[in-house]
Amino acid sequence: MSDPFGTKPSDQLSAEKPESPEKPASADADAVVQKVKKPKPNNKKLRQAAAEAEAKANEGRHVLEAGPATAALDGGLNFRESLMRQQKLVVPKRSVWELFIEGKVPQGEIQEYPKSQDDTTAVDRFTSEEKRLLDRQHEGVYTQLRLAAEAHRQTRKYMQGYIKPGMSMIHICETLEETARRLIGDKGLTAGLAFPTGCSLNNCAAHYTPNSGDTTVLGADDVCKIDFGTHVQGRIIDCAFTLTFDPKYDPLVEAVRAATNAGIKAAGIDVRLTDIGAAVQEVMESHEIELNGQVYPIKSIRNLNGHSVSQYRIHAGKTVPIVSSGISGDGSNTLRMEEGEFYAIETFGSTGRGMVQKNGECSHYMRLWSPPHTQLRLQSSRQLLNCINRNFGTLAFCRRWLERYGASKYQMALKDLCDKSVVKAYPPLCDVKGCYTAQFEHTILLRPTCKEVVSRGDDY
Repeated sequence: MSDPFGTKPSDQLSAEKPESPEKPASADADAVVQKVKKPKPNNKKLRQAAAEAEAKANEGRHVLEAGPATAALDGGLNFRESLMRQQKLVVPKRSVWELFIEGKVPQGEIQEYPKSQDDTTAVDRFTSEEKRLLDRQHEGVYTQLRLAAEAHRQTRKYMQGYIKPGMSMIHICETLEETARRLIGDKGLTAGLAFPTGCSLNNCAAHYTPNSGDTTVLGADDVCKIDFGTHVQGRIIDCAFTLTFDPKYDPLVEAVRAATNAGIKAAGIDVRLTDIGAAVQEVMESHEIELNGQVYPIKSIRNLNGHSVSQYRIHAGKTVPIVSSGISGDGSNTLRMEEGEFYAIETFGSTGRGMVQKNGECSHYMRLWSPPHTQLRLQSSRQLLNCINRNFGTLAFCRRWLERYGASKYQMALKDLCDKSVVKAYPPLCDVKGCYTAQFEHTILLRPTCKEVVSRGDDY
């Protein structure tokens, strides 16, 4: 017969055994207490280690009880570990090459080309067998771009859950870059990061990444633009999003997101670039935001643009304005998009003047695509240029990356290369102090049959 209380036979036998009258009850209690009691470490170092372990455990419990908002201000390793447990963030470890061994990479979002009143070619393209054949001929290039896009999607998905107020900007950038390098299977110029991680804050709209020693910390009231790129064989994904921690900034973020989608929708083969700017501006400037009891119109930043992208070249010559009166690369307003081109459609909204200017310490640099033939007299300049050519080619880089590859005391050599127009500096671009800016960006591919938003994800 089974025991309804789960008592073992040995327990039953011991229960039937009579108590010894010679042993008092208090002695049994003392024996039990002695069994349960923890022995103290008999060594000073052991006692100190035990005390530190207990303090760490208590600190971890305190962070968990405080919740992510309070813990975010404390920062540190314990915050990171507790945050990972709370949000169940899984650090992505497998590269896209391991995930898609057979090369069947998922496509981005497919859109049909916009149709004008007297245009039937947009409809014909989607079903034309000739255009489908052209598509199949470029499948290898599309696969490279989609692999880079998949690495970008997974990286930003992880970072969107990881980034919290209280983290230093340099820690955020290094964590993102480490994750992206792991996912893309970093091989330098074969596959890797296409440009430094932009993490511009508030009135700074673009081209800010912390240099070594920068102590800037992300605040709960900041508006942060995360802009980073990945590439495979020089096929670049340029994609950005805006991160906020206060819902009062939602109207600004949604305005810029909607404007970017409007620009993507308007893009297509034979579309004038200025027409895209008009579509972006119309959506962007139909929004407004209330901050501290004052209403601000949201303006397109007139002197920032989207751009065409080619192999190993982030700015390939054509610019996509985000205002109706903008010009497009060749100084005219008649330049059009063409079949087979890649574009980064990016929009910037601001509560300020809607104009940016250079301000702050420079961190972004890039070797020019066609630098002038010049003689470098400084040996340090020649060594630095060799380092740039070997590791970055014509892709953008930052000071942290030079140091990562062993460069030291390079400031004079870098200035010499900039002065001789071999390398170009891209300092931070800022609107007026006190305003807020936001950014969204996607990379699109104008295929013969359709328009593919390669970097599109579930997040935006």
